[in-house]
Amino acid sequence: MIARARAGEAEAYAQLVRAHTGVALRAAVAFGAGADAEDVVQSAFLKAYQSLGRFRKGAAFRPWLLRIVVNETRNTVRSAGRARAVAGREAILRGVDPAIPESADPAVAALAEERRTLLTAALDELSEDHRQVVTYRYLLEMDEAETAQALGWPRGTVKSRLNRALKKLEKKLGTATDGQEAKGRGTGGGEGHE
Repeated sequence: MIARARAGEAEAYAQLVRAHTGVALRAAVAFGAGADAEDVVQSAFLKAYQSLGRFRKGAAFRPWLLRIVVNETRNTVRSAGRARAVAGREAILRGVDPAIPESADPAVAALAEERRTLLTAALDELSEDHRQVVTYRYLLEMDEAETAQALGWPRGTVKSRLNRALKKLEKKLGTATDGQEAKGRGTGGGEGHE
């Protein structure tokens, strides 16, 4: 399909766009594009089309495209300001699914929302390299080789940074959860007191 698009066949590139728009939007949102995610993705597809001549034959298209999406997202975030981007990302992430799914118990839905908020906050506290590797690998569901290609890192670097990032996330999320459990056990009730 890429060869056909390089040869100027518009429908071939349109098929690539249709096949990768969802993951490109998720990447833009995950990396902070907020309300500008659709504009970022549109710009990324245009740049990818213009760069098809430089696309390495035999390489995977998705990691290459997502690298362009992430670069476009960075440019947008930089120009729009970090505070606005984080607020927009949270709003879009919440808007993707209903706040309380119809079939879910409200208590379960509230707990899921609380966990999503904790995870978003913990991801924002990671270094950019660690946030990127976790996002590509787990939020965008890319395998190790695709993650390495998208980030331009050796596979060993992906493994080690992912390992360190997950340990940091575990520590941050464990601390956040412990703090909330302690709040729930706070004063009052007399339960468990002798």
